[in-house]
Amino acid sequence: MVDKPTGLLSQSDISGDRDLLSLLKQYLARKYDKPGRVFLALVQRLDRNTRGLLVMARTSKAASRLSDQIRRNMVEKQYLVIVHGRLEQEKTMVHYLVKDQARMMASATTADNPDARRAELAI
Repeated sequence: MVDKPTGLLSQSDISGDRDLLSLLKQYLARKYDKPGRVFLALVQRLDRNTRGLLVMARTSKAASRLSDQIRRNMVEKQYLVIVHGRLEQEKTMVHYLVKDQARMMASATTADNPDARRAELAI
């Protein structure tokens, strides 16, 4: 696992900005004096503006197994929300998201959109 800082891409995109995956591959190549390409796979991503732990895989077999566990909901993700002030009660927010491949971002849509994925956040 790696702690990704806020503002850094998880992996490269069309912006050409620095990304954690490339930086880690460069680090591993130097550390282990590896002349060829370093294999390192992101098992999941975080948005540029999100800080948190990312799971990486050093082999394709590990990447496949970890990805399968995530697909089968065997991995629990937890998020910490910092609130200024006081919440009066617990809330659950439900949104439906659709990915815009051209802009490389997700946006909210309606539940009846066939491409939508349900996203739920309890705070």
